[in-house]
Amino acid sequence: MKRILLFRIHAAAGLISGLFILLMSLSGAALVYRDSIDSVPYSFFDPGTDRVSVDSAYKVIQQAYPHAQVSSCEIRRTGVYSFFIYDSSYKDGKKAMEVFVHNHVGRISGKRGAGDHLVNWLSKFHNSFHLGKTGEWLLGFFALIFLLSLVTGIILFRKKIAGVLLFRRSVYTKRNLHQVIGVYALLFNLVIGVTGFWMQRYVFKKEFYQSYNYTPVVKASPPLPFNFDSAYKLILTRYPDFTAHVIYFAQSPAGKTNVYGSRASNAWIHSKKFADAIMLDSAGGIAKTRMIGEISADDRYDIINSQLHMGKYGGWGIKLIYFVFGLSGALLSITGFLLWWKRRKKL
Repeated sequence: MKRILLFRIHAAAGLISGLFILLMSLSGAALVYRDSIDSVPYSFFDPGTDRVSVDSAYKVIQQAYPHAQVSSCEIRRTGVYSFFIYDSSYKDGKKAMEVFVHNHVGRISGKRGAGDHLVNWLSKFHNSFHLGKTGEWLLGFFALIFLLSLVTGIILFRKKIAGVLLFRRSVYTKRNLHQVIGVYALLFNLVIGVTGFWMQRYVFKKEFYQSYNYTPVVKASPPLPFNFDSAYKLILTRYPDFTAHVIYFAQSPAGKTNVYGSRASNAWIHSKKFADAIMLDSAGGIAKTRMIGEISADDRYDIINSQLHMGKYGGWGIKLIYFVFGLSGALLSITGFLLWWKRRKKL
């Protein structure tokens, strides 16, 4: 009786979350290679050694867009600085525009809407189905259902796990394809399911349902109040193994410029872009730091959780594993549906 109930729960959970698993599996597998996909249009640049300073690139942006709010700059490996700005020439300044400055010759080499490219579209789809807060809530709900289907599947087919791993011929049949895939991808899908739910846990808090009326005001960014290259050298004297990846510029003369990156001494599981943060004051001095070892255990776990979910902690081998096993969710949803359909036809 218990087994029948478990089977029904497993089947219902699989059917309810089947389409979700299929879509998340396909989009997630593609996003494993987000950096490679996104760098394709700009990969003809020779990364080499940066010949143009951040200060010079910032001035190039301000000369081209004198009324723009220069939000941030990402130091890409493809030989360009990627600036995110808000300017009335694009979407009336309501959405960010990404402008590329060639770091060898110091001129604008391209631009695009910050959200107008495949990787951004896939990321937004993977995070909310392009449905805003409704999509975010659905993501959290389906993540729970997915975990329910995994747990009930483990209980139901636990006796077949050994047979699959020991390559027993009786288990490797067309009828058992769903279980075989489930066993091999079990650990991976548990990691993805748990980390995915943890990232969406905020949708079950009351703060998620509060509405905020916020109208962004675009103001032209002031010139850099200090020489960034000199400030960066100061950073390296204190943290010689630090590498900057993203810079968030101060929006007022008295504001702070935040430099995000990582140190070579950080653990392999920590983010390369946002593990460490160094805040610079208006004179370019170090005002405050937020290194990975200085934050709370909860915040540190959130970084690790994100790295585990996205497979950003390793090289091509980890990416290949995430891509191959990432597709297992799609296969499970398809094979599970086919099993349900065959049983339904027999009734």
